[in-house]
Amino acid sequence: MGRVEAVSIVEAVAADIRRGLFAGDLTSEAQLTEAEVATNYDVARPTAKAAIEKLVAEGLLRRDRNKTARVPLLGPEDVSDLYLSRLFLETQVVRRLAERRLVPKIATNSNAALFAVEEPTFADVVEPVVRFHQTLVDAMGSPRVSRLYNSLMAEMRLCMAQMQSQHLLSAAIIAQEHREIIDAIAVGDPDAAVVAVTQHLHNAERRLFPGTSSSLGLQPQVQ
Repeated sequence: MGRVEAVSIVEAVAADIRRGLFAGDLTSEAQLTEAEVATNYDVARPTAKAAIEKLVAEGLLRRDRNKTARVPLLGPEDVSDLYLSRLFLETQVVRRLAERRLVPKIATNSNAALFAVEEPTFADVVEPVVRFHQTLVDAMGSPRVSRLYNSLMAEMRLCMAQMQSQHLLSAAIIAQEHREIIDAIAVGDPDAAVVAVTQHLHNAERRLFPGTSSSLGLQPQVQ
């Protein structure tokens, strides 16, 4: 029998709202009031407020002083900053993994799932993509780095959900770019791994906003 992890009511409510955000059920600029959340989930107002504040802290909701929380509309500047932040983290991650020739099995399996997708839905692509990158970061063995990256990817998933109607996510193309990262790590070539992940993030940013200049246009630094 599998282990069941107990979660607080606040976390359970926040998790369900988070799922709705990632699925695109809550569109940008939608508002969430404490009264509405309390009624929908049959919880007390303080519980609803705590769940909303948790999502505000994660960057998935925004609230100005004394204002109702709303779903942010992530634009080109937000996306550029997200990818720039990911670049700083992921280049160091793949460099260190390549030095150890460490390719996590879950990352390989996640990419295989992408290659197997024939007529993908949004979730069919996003879930293995997020799992691939998170697994590489988790392989570093640093709980703090993993938490930091997980926070970035929460906003990233919100952005992807808002962009899904543009059908910009190609499973085959993403899987091939992932394979180049895996191959560089597997052969123990840190510089090639850095180049591969930099190019992948550059391409991913361009796929989301094809008309904008990428924040990752600098040549990757090799050591």
